[in-house]
Amino acid sequence: MLRYLLFTSLIVFGFIACKDTTSQAEPPVQHTITLNLEEANRLAELPLKCITQPLPYKSGHVIAKEEDLDLPIIHHPAFYGCFDWHSAVHGHWSLIYLMKSFPALERYDEAMTMLKSNITPENIQIELDYFSMNKYTKSFERTYGWAWLLVLSEELYTWDNPDAQELYNTLKPLANYISDAYQSYLPKLVYPIRVGEHSNTGFGLSFAWDYAQTIGDTALSRSIKDAATRFYKADVDCPIGWEPSGYDFLSPCLQEMDIMRKILEPSEFKTWITSFYPALINETAELSPGKIIDRTDGKLVHLDGLNFSRAWCLYPMELPLANRIADEHMHFSLNNIKDGDYSGEHWLASFALYAYKMKNESNATQ
Repeated sequence: MLRYLLFTSLIVFGFIACKDTTSQAEPPVQHTITLNLEEANRLAELPLKCITQPLPYKSGHVIAKEEDLDLPIIHHPAFYGCFDWHSAVHGHWSLIYLMKSFPALERYDEAMTMLKSNITPENIQIELDYFSMNKYTKSFERTYGWAWLLVLSEELYTWDNPDAQELYNTLKPLANYISDAYQSYLPKLVYPIRVGEHSNTGFGLSFAWDYAQTIGDTALSRSIKDAATRFYKADVDCPIGWEPSGYDFLSPCLQEMDIMRKILEPSEFKTWITSFYPALINETAELSPGKIIDRTDGKLVHLDGLNFSRAWCLYPMELPLANRIADEHMHFSLNNIKDGDYSGEHWLASFALYAYKMKNESNATQ
């Protein structure tokens, strides 16, 4: 009998131990989805930490000659931090969005000093020159980093603040270059890129569209609308059940939905979305947050970003089910942005903030 009890206890203990090791994928304690001053101060810490941190850095740089071996801070004196160029760009956007939304931000003055130190005419000229350095740099950060640079420019443009307007005018030559680059590239792109990472075409078109509409860049708006119509107008029954892939931080289906919502007239979009994602319209859609086991893995932690980007695509739909799904995705990942590991810290705050932005804007229109 004693041997039997001992054996049974070992089995039960082993079962509990195994269960504990796999519980990391469960969602954290619910987080209030409100971007208040406390939350703004929390999230500001992350871009403040990284936009002037030059290393570690993942370069998307092709070495064509010996002098190309310079450190990233030489090639990118404005956007050299936050592990890579595009994360540095949207780290700057994060600070600008927070400062604009919360003038009482604790480290406001420090943030403005950092922005003015990085975004200077000399630094932006070097950034601009980089795109013509050789035949390989012409497509640098196409179109993910391009899109974030335009969003950064748009945020400055819409901020009625003398410092912001100075920064906008300083950045403008690079934004103009990227607008032209989009218009040159899109007619040559025969097929859209339907992946859940940087090269996703829907994402690049959606962010660039917002910039073009806000700034009044009619040539860029026309180019984006032509491309999106050509790529997506005939699409039906998006296979959202196949999502997510293991490294996704964007939803191929929802990013496509996002750009089509913007370029189509409301009646056209209603017809299109009813064929493209009927379950969302008839309130039967089921979409669970992406689960993450190891947040120290730079690729696996992409799925926290997916949860935020899904939310920013769903909130503007202004549907009860879409809002509920978006909130569930936000709840799942908000507490894990600041986890002490640079794999997520260098970029996730930007994704969370953009989701907050879309939630707030959608609430304001209802």
